[in-house]
Amino acid sequence: MPRKIVIVADPGIDTAFAVALALNDPNLDVLGLLPTAGNVSAEQATANVHTLIDVIDPPKWPRLAAALPARYDADGLALHGPGGLGGVNFPSATRHTLHPADKVLCELAHEYPRQVTVVNLGPLTTLATALDRDPTLPAVLDQTVIIGGAWTVPGNAGPVAEFHIHLDPDAAKRVMHGELHPLLVPLDVTRKLVFSPLDLLELPNPDSRTCQFLRKIVPFGIRASSNLYGIEGFHLKDVLGTVAVAVPALVSSEPHYVDVETRGELTRGMTVVDARPSPTAAANCRVATSVSVAEVRDYIVKVLKQAA
Repeated sequence: MPRKIVIVADPGIDTAFAVALALNDPNLDVLGLLPTAGNVSAEQATANVHTLIDVIDPPKWPRLAAALPARYDADGLALHGPGGLGGVNFPSATRHTLHPADKVLCELAHEYPRQVTVVNLGPLTTLATALDRDPTLPAVLDQTVIIGGAWTVPGNAGPVAEFHIHLDPDAAKRVMHGELHPLLVPLDVTRKLVFSPLDLLELPNPDSRTCQFLRKIVPFGIRASSNLYGIEGFHLKDVLGTVAVAVPALVSSEPHYVDVETRGELTRGMTVVDARPSPTAAANCRVATSVSVAEVRDYIVKVLKQAA
């Protein structure tokens, strides 16, 4: 049976890539695609998830929602382009009045108790708000995967803070203490997956809607990464959220106690991993430590070969 997932997304080029893979993987059943502000504004995130569904047009459409009206002190437009999808304008129509994303998440979790994995590819505002709305949520969810945090590597939103956690550290702290016991995939691991210009040229199934879409949005990210970070390629960080559910054996992890620093001029948004031999608190997360990059690349090619 396909794994049931609900994706919380702030599309975002790599987020859109991750969603495209999930929608085309027959072993995944995307029940919900819920927008959140992050790389883009809440309004733009809501529009972008509609764009993803319109462009990819999967056989089964997930439930959509409206992003919560969050306002953050940073965005990802320098890396992802105006509008978040590489600066490309796609025709898309927002549907009828949508329920807020946290409400839809709770409804789907209760509709399929102990079957749903939440894949969080943005700030943790929506997930934290869902926990506030429904304290029974940890008992009815199956698993939670979070792309976020930095352990032993520099941050990308400050010296030690990762972007997703930095945007709403209070929400991240509530989630870490929310009895979800998530898999946390930090920058230490997500930075290992780089999509090069050659990878873009060699995308399989070039006539598919999905590959045509990716060929339009990814070039901006490759150029921006070169200008901003001096690397030849684009980090597909959020793709590891899809991979962690679709092929969990490719991501290795360790149990640890993790907390989030919510104050500090230099450390706000820092994920603190207690890796001492005798920590003072029990593990509340599994922290990803490595990924089989070559096999992840094989997975991407396999899914895109049969993509719509």
